[in-house]
Amino acid sequence: MSSTIWTVVISYLLVLPFKALGEHFGYCSTEHTKDLSNHNLTRIPSHLSNNIDYLDVSHNNISSIVHGDLSALTHLCFLKITHCGLQHISSDAFSSNSEIKVLNISYNHLTIIPNLHLPQLRVLDLSRNPYPNYELPDSFGNLNYLSILAIGSPIATTVKVDDFVPLQNISLKKIIFGDGTELQSYEKGIFSQLKSLQEVILKVTFCQRFDIFKDMIMDFDQTQTKKIQLIKLFPDECSITTDPFEALKDLRVLSNLSIVDTWMNSSVMVYLVKNIWDSSFEEIAFLNITYNEDTPDGFQLPVQNHTLNLCAIILDGVRHHQYRYTTFNMSVEPINQLTYLKFSGTAMDILPCNLISAIKSLKVLDLSNNLLDNSGFWWIGCSSHKVFPALRKLSLSHNRFNDLAEIAKHVNDMNFLESLDLSFNSISIDKPCLWPSHLTELSLSNNNLGNDVFRYLSPHFQKIDLSKTGLTFIPLNIISLLPRLTCLYMSFNSIQVLPPDIWAPALVSLHIDQNAITFISQKSMEVLPKLRTLKAGHNPFSCDCDSFWFMTEFNKSLLLDWPQDYAWSSPPSFSGRRLETYKYRWLSCQTGLQAAVVLPMLFVAGAALAITVYACDAVWYTKMLWVWIRMKRRGYKKAERLLKATFHYHAFISYSQQDSVWVGSQLVPELERSGLSLCVHERDFEPGKWIVDNIIHCVEDSYKSLFVLSKSFVQSEWCNYELFFAQHRAISVNDDSLVFVLLEPIPTDSLPKKFLKLRTLLRRKTYLEWPADERKQRVFWCNLRAILQTVDQSKILKEVATDIADICPLLPEKE
Repeated sequence: MSSTIWTVVISYLLVLPFKALGEHFGYCSTEHTKDLSNHNLTRIPSHLSNNIDYLDVSHNNISSIVHGDLSALTHLCFLKITHCGLQHISSDAFSSNSEIKVLNISYNHLTIIPNLHLPQLRVLDLSRNPYPNYELPDSFGNLNYLSILAIGSPIATTVKVDDFVPLQNISLKKIIFGDGTELQSYEKGIFSQLKSLQEVILKVTFCQRFDIFKDMIMDFDQTQTKKIQLIKLFPDECSITTDPFEALKDLRVLSNLSIVDTWMNSSVMVYLVKNIWDSSFEEIAFLNITYNEDTPDGFQLPVQNHTLNLCAIILDGVRHHQYRYTTFNMSVEPINQLTYLKFSGTAMDILPCNLISAIKSLKVLDLSNNLLDNSGFWWIGCSSHKVFPALRKLSLSHNRFNDLAEIAKHVNDMNFLESLDLSFNSISIDKPCLWPSHLTELSLSNNNLGNDVFRYLSPHFQKIDLSKTGLTFIPLNIISLLPRLTCLYMSFNSIQVLPPDIWAPALVSLHIDQNAITFISQKSMEVLPKLRTLKAGHNPFSCDCDSFWFMTEFNKSLLLDWPQDYAWSSPPSFSGRRLETYKYRWLSCQTGLQAAVVLPMLFVAGAALAITVYACDAVWYTKMLWVWIRMKRRGYKKAERLLKATFHYHAFISYSQQDSVWVGSQLVPELERSGLSLCVHERDFEPGKWIVDNIIHCVEDSYKSLFVLSKSFVQSEWCNYELFFAQHRAISVNDDSLVFVLLEPIPTDSLPKKFLKLRTLLRRKTYLEWPADERKQRVFWCNLRAILQTVDQSKILKEVATDIADICPLLPEKE
């Protein structure tokens, strides 16, 4: 698109009604915003934080602002106090607010334009206040940075030269003047004082005093003003008998004219076009006008002999007073320099033939928001040859087109067409589309097309808009279908995943906002190496590790809508929070690093546990537990056999090999001479049988277990086994079957930790000590024999066998 067309488009955007003066215009940050509108306030609260830079207290009942009301808000940049019934502002009300750049006090009851001492003020809106005149205080001469001023009163009908003298040395760029009322008096030269003025929005109605209109227009032409917007220029059904636009042909600086919200008769339109014909205007726009044919033959313009300077004509929003087709009779030959033409919202359903081929210079044609369809645009009454010979951009959005294949066939006749907008139609696709190679941009947004739409696109397309077209996924072969694609817009669809393997190396801009995407992965971005802009807000993002890379490493400067449009949807506790509050720790979402940290920790913990186990003899206790479990399982299987069990020995002798001389020479002979039957492992263990099984068998086959304790005993592993099983047997049958003979002194505190139970037993139970004195030895033997022969053996054998069978069978199975 040429630079001229861009100028036209930008100019059109600037001539829109100035309805957002209260916005910040980029002068102020909105990071610390406070909205107190509609809070039934009678004054500005005093407890507000001093870091607020954007404050809105509109639609309250604040009648005055005095010193101290805003003293705490030292960083205030934007202040909006509209519709509050404000009647008074003291001269020192803003003494603590030197950083205010935007002040909107419109729609109040101010009867005097207040003194303002705001050295940084850029934007000021004083409109819709009932001050009787436009006399500005001298303090306005100190508003050195004032760039935009809106001023208008419903009761002020007179404007004097002195009223705007304070602004003579101010570089005011834009003024919005008037309140929709008709002026009664205007002194010539008032606005010519504002030499830096570049844009004017005039809200003054004229019906009789067109001399005032002429003086004002000529004043603006004495400044740098190029753009002027006339809002409500004529009241409804005003009878105009003279030419109100005769001053236009004498203008030399003004080049952009917009007429907004105005009643336009066909006779007045003729006056306007005739004067435009002889003027320097390059752009003219009619926005939201009501057109009335008050001439019998409609709009009739005689043939002109010279070419107009017009490059752009805009008709956006035309209400027809009569319910009939309007009549326009004029030649388009004089506008052969026209490059931009917009007929939007005009209820057009048939395109005039002379617009198709006569305007040979036309590069941009906007026919949006009409009633056109395929037959109305390419209707049979017009020649199909030489159609728009220079057209580059065509907008047919908000119409009634439906056949995409038919449209593709017709645009082949537009040899230079590069961009086509078919959004907001009723497009259907059921036949192949043959697109011309020169068409590189296509918008199909807001048509119900589905995922098949990709098969009907051209491989020459570079920019495609498929927003709100019913997409549910992005095809993996998109690059083979669209190898030149640089911009892809798919907002407002149902896409759930951004594929990691689509590989679109030429893609520069991607819009996937308002979909069902829960996270954006690193792999999905790696396949878009040239991506420079991404719009992905308003998706149901999930606050988990899937979002870790996007939150911590992705370049947020690529996001057009960050951070305001990015919020969590899950888990529920995070719903509604902005993504910038992401709190996942770096390590918690790095699996490899977690393993690198956890494995050494587990190794250290395992080593510490192993050392502890070794130090506490846990291995020995484990072995004991395993053997005990085996014993219990075998015992349960042989409960029937235990009912008939009998003991073969009075005692099982457990001793250390180091004490075998004393056992073999004294203990065994002495007891066996007394008729006691003893089980000694050296002679009574069954050969070839597992030693543990031998121990268990002998302990269970003996009425008592006699332990010969010595220092060597506590060091013997097999003695430890024998003590363990004998102790367990004693607990299982609830008897007193353990007998201890202390061969030599052993302090209980010197016993190993695995003999904790033995320590307790030695403290609680009576044990026999082997005396060195021979006389005492006789007593020792008598006591020991008495212990082993306490009751009748047959009775003992019967009772113990019954108890064992009832409680926990322990006898091993015979091999």
